[in-house]
Amino acid sequence: MLKITAGSRLHITLIDMNASIGRVDGGIGLTLDSPVISLTAEKSDILEITGISEHIERMKNSAMKLLPDGAGIRISIEKDYPSHTGLGSGTQASLAAGTAVNMIYDLGFSTNEIAIKVGRGGTSGIGVAAFESGGFILDGGHRFAEKKDFLPSSASRLPPAPVLLRRDFPDWNIVVAVPEQKGASLKKEVDIFQKECPVPLEEVEKLSHILLMQLLPAIVEEDIETFGKSINAIQELGFKKREVKLQQASSKLMQVLRDGGAYGAGMSSFGPTVYAFGEDAADLKRIALEFIGDKGHVFITKARNVGAGIETI
Repeated sequence: MLKITAGSRLHITLIDMNASIGRVDGGIGLTLDSPVISLTAEKSDILEITGISEHIERMKNSAMKLLPDGAGIRISIEKDYPSHTGLGSGTQASLAAGTAVNMIYDLGFSTNEIAIKVGRGGTSGIGVAAFESGGFILDGGHRFAEKKDFLPSSASRLPPAPVLLRRDFPDWNIVVAVPEQKGASLKKEVDIFQKECPVPLEEVEKLSHILLMQLLPAIVEEDIETFGKSINAIQELGFKKREVKLQQASSKLMQVLRDGGAYGAGMSSFGPTVYAFGEDAADLKRIALEFIGDKGHVFITKARNVGAGIETI
């Protein structure tokens, strides 16, 4: 029997939703130690997915795309977390199921090839790279001549974007707050991309400057204060600025956390998940809990600097 455990991820921002120099998308993100999607899998004569999870159909569809003719698999979902909260559960669930089939039937596919088969990573390469290697990830987006439009991953059939940089992230506490509401998905997500893009080139240029000369050096030098400043600046630029405007509660929570001592607070993907970095993670957790009450949950985690765990049990 096989066990697969895949970490979640923060999608910090898309980089270029202007595409004027020939590429689109691009992104930065961070793999988290928790929450996780965990499953066990074994060969079977039928395809069977069990567990109390909203990801059963997604895993079933992903497994079907890799199973050899006449073959089956039995997957038991042991742990999961909700979709459309900004933590990337859809990609992790799909890749975990696809990888289970790949390993059990010795198909020899790479993580990228599995992602293509299950239809993940067509806009952002962060989730796929998080599954494969963990850590902090910078991806290079896609050629606009091939993509031809501004689309979310759910509506794009391109291969995952190339990884330009993968680096271990510092051992900093990360406060993660997940308000009760959901982020954009499906047709609503497509409509937002169509309405908001292309974003002004000057915002893309300013964002790129912050990433190259502030955020990336702060990671290398393990400078949490400067890293936090770059996270704050990102929320006011490019496509992230448009995402934040759609989640007023998340926007207010970010400001409350900054006022409470966070060096930086941001929103992951379309939200509503908010994350924060600061010296006193326990106090930031308390502040976030006071803000959202019982309508959501808050926890402290760290970066996961390895990919999905795969073991025989």
